[in-house]
Amino acid sequence: MRALVQRVSRARVTVGAEEVGAIGKGALVFLGVAKGDTEANAGYLAGKIANLRIFEDDSGKLNLSLKDIGGGLLVVSQFTLISDTRHGRRPSFTGAAEPALAESLYESFILHAEKELKEVRRGRFRAMMEVELVNDGPVTLLLEDPQPGA
Repeated sequence: MRALVQRVSRARVTVGAEEVGAIGKGALVFLGVAKGDTEANAGYLAGKIANLRIFEDDSGKLNLSLKDIGGGLLVVSQFTLISDTRHGRRPSFTGAAEPALAESLYESFILHAEKELKEVRRGRFRAMMEVELVNDGPVTLLLEDPQPGA
């Protein structure tokens, strides 16, 4: 499971003309689910992201987490994070989980995040989405569960 985390001052997701999720200050997470990922992976990453110190304290040091600042979390499913681009020019997505498993673990990630944070919003699974964000910093981190498939 991979999560691309971007610290944002605001972000929103639309499907067609409908806004399906939006947050102010917080983090936008693009979440990719791989074959072999489990509930444990979803719980680990949700907890890690909620407690990741990516916001400045009064001294300007990255000492505060989403939980500390009461920030929002916007989660967008993105299977392309699981692509393999080592060969040729076309990405391979054979490592991505099948849609049913991916959706289940995406939902599990959100449930775990909701236990940690007050504001969790989402995109729409398997929809063509437009994602707008103002990256704050910019701060962008790529996280992977150190125990894939655990």
